[in-house]
Parts: sequence; C-alpha cells; structure tokens
Amino acid sequence: MIISLKYSSLLLCIFILLGCSQDDAADLVLINGKIVTVNPSQPEAEAVAIKADTLVAVGSSLEIDSYIGEDTQVIDLEGTLAVPGLIEGHGHFLAIGEAKMILDLTNAKSWEAIVAIVDSAVTQTEPGEWITGRGWHQEKWDSIPPGTVEGVPTHHSLSKVSPNNPVFLRHASGHAAFANEAAMNAAGISPETPNPPGGELIRDLRGELTGLMRETAEDYVASALERARQNMSPSELDAELRMMAQHAFDEALSHGITSFHDAGVGFSTIDFYKQLADEGNLPVRLYVMIRATSDELAHRLASYRLIGYGNHHLTVRSVKRSIDGALGSHGAWLLEPYSDMPSSKGLATIAVDELRATAEIAFSNAFQLNVHAIGDQANRVTLDIFQSIYQRSDQDLRWRIEHAQHLHPDDIPRFGNLGVIASVQGIHATSDAPWVYRRLGNIRAETGAYRWQTLWQTGALVNNGTDAPVESINPIANFHATVTRMLADGSTFYPEERLTREQTLQSFTINNAYASFEEDIKGSLEPGKLADITVLSKDIMTIPDEEIQSTEVLYTIVGGKILYQKDR
Repeated sequence: MIISLKYSSLLLCIFILLGCSQDDAADLVLINGKIVTVNPSQPEAEAVAIKADTLVAVGSSLEIDSYIGEDTQVIDLEGTLAVPGLIEGHGHFLAIGEAKMILDLTNAKSWEAIVAIVDSAVTQTEPGEWITGRGWHQEKWDSIPPGTVEGVPTHHSLSKVSPNNPVFLRHASGHAAFANEAAMNAAGISPETPNPPGGELIRDLRGELTGLMRETAEDYVASALERARQNMSPSELDAELRMMAQHAFDEALSHGITSFHDAGVGFSTIDFYKQLADEGNLPVRLYVMIRATSDELAHRLASYRLIGYGNHHLTVRSVKRSIDGALGSHGAWLLEPYSDMPSSKGLATIAVDELRATAEIAFSNAFQLNVHAIGDQANRVTLDIFQSIYQRSDQDLRWRIEHAQHLHPDDIPRFGNLGVIASVQGIHATSDAPWVYRRLGNIRAETGAYRWQTLWQTGALVNNGTDAPVESINPIANFHATVTRMLADGSTFYPEERLTREQTLQSFTINNAYASFEEDIKGSLEPGKLADITVLSKDIMTIPDEEIQSTEVLYTIVGGKILYQKDR
C-alpha cells in the first residue's frame, strides 16, 4: 500500500522530538519489509529512506520513521521482500523490443507450426514486403519433418506459402537464421555462393541451398533486408527505434530490472541512446558494449567513452566481440568435434588476429573487453589473449567472457587466477540441458559444461543475465534455474553446479555492478548509493523451490522513482 502522509500538528511534534526537519525528510520511504541489502556489514533491514535519487538511510522501521515528513511518500511493504535493483548482466536491449514487433516463434513446437505462422502473416502483408521473426529452435520441436539436413528442414514448404514475400527467421540464439527462396533471391545468393569467413550456407546432398545460414552467413540476407529498409524515411526509422526502446523499457521495468548490460551495439545505437538520455527518456540504466571491427574501433572508440552520462543512466566503456557461435546451432568452436556432427568443430566467427587487435585497442583506450565465447576452444583462445594483456598490465581490467558455457577443465581455474569475469546466464543451463549431451557427449558435458559453482569456488567473479531475447528477460525464472538447475521433467542438470540463493542474488546485483565498474553506486542497498530497488511478492531467499517461479514483481524503483507498480 502507498500512503501519502499529510501534515498535522501531531506529526510536527514527532518531527521535533525525533530531530527531523522538513529539509531532512525523505522523498520516499519503504517500511515494514524484509530488505536483503547485499551489504555484508548490514545484511538485512526493515526499511529504507530515499532523498532525490539516493539512499540516505537503511535500518529498522522505527529508525526510518524519523525520515518521514509532510510530503514523504511511504510504501508499507507489509512484510514483502525488497532487494537491490536487479541488473540484467547480459542481454540485447533493442532486440527485446524488436521481438515484440515481429513474428514470435519461441512457442512453435514444430516446423509445420512455423510454416503456418508465416502463412497467416502473408495474408496480412503486401506482396514484396519482408516478413521477419525470431525464436525457433529445432531442439525444442516435438518432431522433425522428413527430408531434413543437419537436423533442420529445407526451405521448400516455407517458400510455397510465401512465394511473393521474402521471409527471414532468426534462430532463438541469434546465431543462425532461415530464409525462404524469395529472401535468398533478394540477397543474390545461389548454390555457387561461397561460405563467408566465420559462416556457413547449409546445402543438401545435391549442393542446393536449404535456407539455413549459420553465423556470418546470415549477413547475406540481413544486408538485403537493410537495403529494403532504405525506403523508410528518417522519421519512420526513428519512430521504429523509439517503439523498440519503449517495448524494451516496459519489459525490463515490469520484470524488476533497473539496469541492463546491453551486449553489443553499433555506434549509431549509442547515438540514439545518448539522445534518449538528453531527452530524459532513458528510464533503465544502460551499460553498453560497442560491437565493431578493430579498424572501426581504432578510429572511433575514444570519442564514445561515457561514464555515468545522464545522471548515471548511460555508460559506454566496453567493447564486445564474438569469437564463436552457439552450441544449439553447432556454431560453438570446440577443441574436438561435435558428438552429433563429427564432421564439425564449430566456427571461429572472427580471425584470432582480429580479436587480438581488438584487445590491444581496448587496452590502449582503457576500455573493458567482453568476448562472446561458448565452446572450449573459443574460451581457451580468449583466455590466452586476455592473459597476454593481463601479464603486462597494472590496470583494473575486469575483462569478461560472455557465456563461458563449455570449458576444458584445465581452463576453469584460469578465470579466477587471472581475474577474468565469467559472465554467465543461469537459465541457459536448464534451457540447453536436454540436448547438451547430444552435442558434447556425457564426459565433456559433465566436466566442462555450465560449471557455475566450480568457477565461483576457484575464485572467479560470476555475474548473471538472461541473454534476452534469447531467453525471457524474467529474472525470477533465471533465479530459479540458477539455484535449482531443474528441468521441465523434474530432473536436475548437474545439481552440484547450482549456486546458492545468496550467491545468485549477488550475481544479479553486486556482481553485475562490479562487472560494469559500478559497485560504488549500485548493487547493494546502503546509504550513499543510488536508490534502485526491486520489491517482490514472495521471499525468494527462503520459500520452497517450487514456489519461486510464481513470485511477481510488485515495484521497480529507479533513482527513487516508482517506475513500475503491479496492480493489486
């Protein structure tokens, strides 16, 4: 319940007795809750006081009463749980918004269902217009149709229902895509088109294109889509971007997310974010990683550095590169071949020398480097490059490996020894588990896959995210996956690698703050830090495992402002 306290003579007497003047009164107070602060010197409290955008006091409800003034807004938590504002440690911000504006294929249980979704979209689309979607995953289908190539159907049934509309459907991971014949024609690709560096056009036994593209091969069709979009006016493009951003803000705030690590955008997107910040239209705090080639970075990186811009709403001090693809699409770069595709070890999506060049540029400009590495070969190469920089540096680098999903056992201790951050996504373990054994085999899965607790125990800082929209942005589902490793059938995926609830909350809060050099201003609830708070309907720190996923976000508070409140 929110209560606005009105001035009265009795209240004035209380102010005088407790030594609180109107100038000292808080703007917002939360009382009568269970507040888990993630501050070791004061682990729990009942209440907090906020003035402007800053926490000014944390303590008992009685202690915080002294901060209540005539105009103070008071939230009675009624025993519910409040935690530091949850931080999304790795996601794709505008892609979350875009996913709301294209075909959602995440719940499709078969290829036939996807064809039917596209067929329906064709009836609502003018001939020649593009149809786009995202979220399909062949490993999550109930059945695979006959005539597949490498476990994925060919384009023919899709092309039959959409002969006059180019169709481009991204895999859930974003590391593969499917195109119909019209899209491939628009891209100018044919059976004779060579595979690009770091990518594959999948062909059948006759050498014909199936429509499936892995990694950088997606760019053929993505570029054709971008050419088609050039007919849009600048105002139309701006309106589209703003709609994406608004959808993403709404999703983040309704899920208790107060800060978001945006894992890889171009310079123009940063310009857009800066414009939003200047307008005061950036409600979620963004920590942004620049994705660009080493040549582009060499020319532009220094001029894009932003620390705490827009009252701590926009920080740009990191670079993101990807050295391999995803395990689900057979794009992760492995030391040994895939168990279910012995002809392949996956893909190095950029040359090792290119990553090394990026590392040098990031180091010389005092930028953090964050590298997408999923396979054990990709992780080993990345650690080797990091180590070469760390050995000659006295900087506080805090370089990160994004995902760190499959590691050779020998490389696990290197994270802690070097000080490399393991930027993981707990929910990937439970989402991927049903097919990980097929990709890696039992021995590699057991000794190297999703080893969160082992990384923690060997000294690595582990931060946590969802990789949204690859997975749902919902931090409660991610919390449940991280602390239980429980699958839909009730089994658990290497339960010894679960994080405790305390570790998991740290991974969403103070560890994510540390991973963005912001632990001094966020990630825990203590006086002097930003007043970013998430209030939950249930105590996820103590309730039974089976109740966690029914927990809801009641309030999302950013900088002392209530930006989301659940209808009750």
